[in-house]
Amino acid sequence: MVGAVVALSMLSGCSFSWGGDEEKVAAKKLGDKGTACDLPVHFTPATSWTAKAITQATVEQMGPLGHQGPLTPVCELDAKPAGHIGFLIVWSGTKGAAAPGSKSHTLMKQFVTAENFESNVKFREIKANGLPATEATYTVTDLSAGEIRPERALAVMTKQGGVVIHLGGLNADEHKAMLPAFEQAKRTLGLTSE
Repeated sequence: MVGAVVALSMLSGCSFSWGGDEEKVAAKKLGDKGTACDLPVHFTPATSWTAKAITQATVEQMGPLGHQGPLTPVCELDAKPAGHIGFLIVWSGTKGAAAPGSKSHTLMKQFVTAENFESNVKFREIKANGLPATEATYTVTDLSAGEIRPERALAVMTKQGGVVIHLGGLNADEHKAMLPAFEQAKRTLGLTSE
Protein backbone atom coordinates (compact mmCIF):
# COMPACT_ATOMS: atom_id res chain seq x y z
CA MET A 1 0.00 0.00 0.00
CA VAL A 2 3.01 2.30 0.45
CA GLY A 3 3.44 2.17 -3.33
CA ALA A 4 -0.18 3.20 -3.74
CA VAL A 5 0.31 6.10 -1.34
CA VAL A 6 3.38 7.30 -3.25
CA ALA A 7 1.60 6.89 -6.59
CA LEU A 8 -1.42 8.78 -5.32
CA SER A 9 0.70 11.62 -4.04
CA MET A 10 2.60 12.00 -7.31
CA LEU A 11 -0.33 11.66 -9.71
CA SER A 12 -3.20 13.42 -7.98
CA GLY A 13 -5.00 16.54 -9.12
CA CYS A 14 -5.21 20.09 -7.85
CA SER A 15 -4.66 20.92 -4.21
CA PHE A 16 -7.03 22.49 -1.73
CA SER A 17 -6.14 23.83 1.70
CA TRP A 18 -8.49 24.66 4.54
CA GLY A 19 -6.33 27.63 5.56
CA GLY A 20 -7.01 31.19 4.50
CA ASP A 21 -10.35 32.97 4.67
CA GLU A 22 -12.20 30.78 7.14
CA GLU A 23 -15.42 32.79 6.95
CA LYS A 24 -15.85 31.94 3.27
CA VAL A 25 -15.45 28.18 3.80
CA ALA A 26 -17.07 27.90 7.22
CA ALA A 27 -20.35 26.59 5.78
CA LYS A 28 -18.70 24.05 3.47
CA LYS A 29 -17.08 20.74 4.25
CA LEU A 30 -14.71 18.74 2.07
CA GLY A 31 -16.89 16.78 -0.33
CA ASP A 32 -19.35 19.59 -0.99
CA LYS A 33 -19.53 21.08 -4.49
CA GLY A 34 -16.88 23.75 -4.91
CA THR A 35 -14.34 22.05 -2.61
CA ALA A 36 -11.26 20.12 -3.74
CA CYS A 37 -13.17 16.82 -3.87
CA ASP A 38 -16.80 16.43 -4.95
CA LEU A 39 -17.94 13.37 -2.94
CA PRO A 40 -21.14 11.54 -1.87
CA VAL A 41 -20.11 12.36 1.72
CA HIS A 42 -18.62 15.43 3.34
CA PHE A 43 -16.56 16.04 6.49
CA THR A 44 -14.32 18.60 8.14
CA PRO A 45 -10.65 17.80 7.49
CA ALA A 46 -7.96 18.28 10.11
CA THR A 47 -6.25 21.67 10.21
CA SER A 48 -3.44 22.14 7.66
CA TRP A 49 -4.12 18.88 5.79
CA THR A 50 -4.39 19.48 2.04
CA ALA A 51 -6.94 17.76 -0.17
CA LYS A 52 -6.52 16.76 -3.82
CA ALA A 53 -9.06 15.20 -6.15
CA ILE A 54 -7.95 11.98 -7.86
CA THR A 55 -9.17 11.86 -11.45
CA GLN A 56 -10.20 8.78 -13.41
CA ALA A 57 -7.17 9.33 -15.67
CA THR A 58 -4.92 9.17 -12.61
CA VAL A 59 -6.60 5.96 -11.45
CA GLU A 60 -5.98 4.38 -14.86
CA GLN A 61 -2.31 5.39 -14.74
CA MET A 62 -1.99 3.67 -11.35
CA GLY A 63 -2.94 0.28 -12.80
CA PRO A 64 -3.69 -2.36 -10.12
CA LEU A 65 -2.96 0.16 -7.33
CA GLY A 66 -5.93 2.20 -8.52
CA HIS A 67 -8.43 -0.35 -7.21
CA GLN A 68 -9.09 -1.97 -3.86
CA GLY A 69 -12.00 -4.34 -3.91
CA PRO A 70 -14.84 -2.62 -5.82
CA LEU A 71 -13.49 0.86 -5.03
CA THR A 72 -11.18 3.43 -6.63
CA PRO A 73 -9.52 6.38 -4.87
CA VAL A 74 -11.25 9.74 -5.43
CA CYS A 75 -9.70 12.09 -2.88
CA GLU A 76 -6.39 12.27 -1.02
CA LEU A 77 -5.70 14.32 2.09
CA ASP A 78 -1.99 14.84 2.70
CA ALA A 79 -0.75 15.20 6.30
CA LYS A 80 2.66 16.68 5.40
CA PRO A 81 1.62 20.32 5.98
CA ALA A 82 0.55 19.25 9.50
CA GLY A 83 3.96 17.65 10.10
CA HIS A 84 3.08 13.99 9.52
CA ILE A 85 3.86 11.43 6.82
CA GLY A 86 0.73 9.77 5.53
CA PHE A 87 -2.62 10.22 3.88
CA LEU A 88 -6.32 9.97 4.52
CA ILE A 89 -7.74 8.58 1.28
CA VAL A 90 -11.41 8.52 0.26
CA TRP A 91 -12.39 5.60 -1.99
CA SER A 92 -15.75 5.18 -3.74
CA GLY A 93 -17.56 2.87 -6.12
CA THR A 94 -20.96 1.87 -7.44
CA LYS A 95 -20.58 -1.81 -8.40
CA GLY A 96 -20.65 -5.09 -6.51
CA ALA A 97 -20.45 -4.58 -2.74
CA ALA A 98 -20.29 -0.81 -3.35
CA ALA A 99 -23.61 -0.69 -5.24
CA PRO A 100 -26.35 1.47 -3.70
CA GLY A 101 -28.41 -0.65 -1.31
CA SER A 102 -25.48 -2.85 -0.28
CA LYS A 103 -24.31 -3.23 3.32
CA SER A 104 -21.34 -1.27 4.70
CA HIS A 105 -20.05 -4.41 6.45
CA THR A 106 -19.85 -6.33 3.15
CA LEU A 107 -18.05 -3.42 1.49
CA MET A 108 -15.60 -3.02 4.37
CA LYS A 109 -14.82 -6.74 4.35
CA GLN A 110 -14.05 -6.69 0.61
CA PHE A 111 -11.94 -3.55 0.95
CA VAL A 112 -9.80 -5.00 3.73
CA THR A 113 -9.50 -8.42 2.06
CA ALA A 114 -8.13 -6.71 -1.05
CA GLU A 115 -5.31 -5.19 1.02
CA ASN A 116 -2.01 -7.08 0.71
CA PHE A 117 -0.74 -8.97 3.77
CA GLU A 118 -3.53 -7.82 6.10
CA SER A 119 -3.99 -9.44 9.53
CA ASN A 120 -5.55 -8.87 12.97
CA VAL A 121 -8.72 -7.55 11.32
CA LYS A 122 -11.51 -6.32 13.59
CA PHE A 123 -14.85 -4.94 12.36
CA ARG A 124 -17.25 -2.75 14.37
CA GLU A 125 -20.73 -1.55 13.44
CA ILE A 126 -20.94 2.10 14.53
CA LYS A 127 -22.73 5.38 13.94
CA ALA A 128 -20.51 8.01 12.31
CA ASN A 129 -22.22 11.29 13.20
CA GLY A 130 -25.53 9.40 13.01
CA LEU A 131 -24.76 7.49 9.79
CA PRO A 132 -24.70 3.66 9.96
CA ALA A 133 -21.11 2.62 9.23
CA THR A 134 -18.61 -0.19 9.59
CA GLU A 135 -15.16 0.55 10.98
CA ALA A 136 -12.18 -1.75 10.54
CA THR A 137 -8.86 -1.81 12.34
CA TYR A 138 -6.14 -4.08 11.03
CA THR A 139 -2.42 -4.41 10.44
CA VAL A 140 -0.50 -4.69 7.19
CA THR A 141 2.89 -6.35 6.86
CA ASP A 142 5.18 -4.21 4.71
CA LEU A 143 7.70 -6.72 3.39
CA SER A 144 9.92 -4.08 1.78
CA ALA A 145 10.27 -2.08 5.01
CA GLY A 146 10.23 -5.15 7.25
CA GLU A 147 7.57 -3.78 9.57
CA ILE A 148 3.93 -4.16 10.51
CA ARG A 149 1.77 -1.03 10.22
CA PRO A 150 -1.68 -0.36 11.72
CA GLU A 151 -4.47 0.77 9.39
CA ARG A 152 -7.97 2.13 10.00
CA ALA A 153 -10.93 2.41 7.62
CA LEU A 154 -14.57 3.44 7.72
CA ALA A 155 -17.25 2.35 5.22
CA VAL A 156 -20.61 4.05 4.65
CA MET A 157 -23.29 3.53 2.03
CA THR A 158 -24.97 6.36 0.13
CA LYS A 159 -27.53 6.59 -2.68
CA GLN A 160 -24.51 7.18 -4.95
CA GLY A 161 -22.71 4.01 -3.82
CA GLY A 162 -20.20 2.97 -1.19
CA VAL A 163 -17.50 5.15 0.34
CA VAL A 164 -14.47 4.14 2.41
CA ILE A 165 -12.30 6.62 4.31
CA HIS A 166 -8.90 5.01 4.89
CA LEU A 167 -5.99 6.05 7.11
CA GLY A 168 -2.61 4.42 6.70
CA GLY A 169 0.69 6.04 7.61
CA LEU A 170 4.40 5.49 7.11
CA ASN A 171 4.67 3.52 10.36
CA ALA A 172 2.87 2.89 13.65
CA ASP A 173 3.97 6.20 15.20
CA GLU A 174 2.78 8.25 12.22
CA HIS A 175 -0.51 6.34 12.15
CA LYS A 176 -1.10 7.08 15.83
CA ALA A 177 -0.27 10.77 15.34
CA MET A 178 -2.78 11.01 12.48
CA LEU A 179 -5.65 9.17 14.18
CA PRO A 180 -7.24 12.44 15.41
CA ALA A 181 -7.73 13.45 11.75
CA PHE A 182 -9.53 10.17 11.07
CA GLU A 183 -11.68 10.61 14.18
CA GLN A 184 -12.56 14.17 13.13
CA ALA A 185 -13.64 12.97 9.69
CA LYS A 186 -15.80 10.32 11.35
CA ARG A 187 -17.26 12.77 13.88
CA THR A 188 -18.21 15.36 11.22
CA LEU A 189 -19.27 12.93 8.49
CA GLY A 190 -22.49 13.54 6.60
CA LEU A 191 -24.12 12.93 3.23
CA THR A 192 -23.80 15.59 0.56
CA SER A 193 -27.02 16.57 -1.21
CA GLU A 194 -28.11 13.67 -3.39
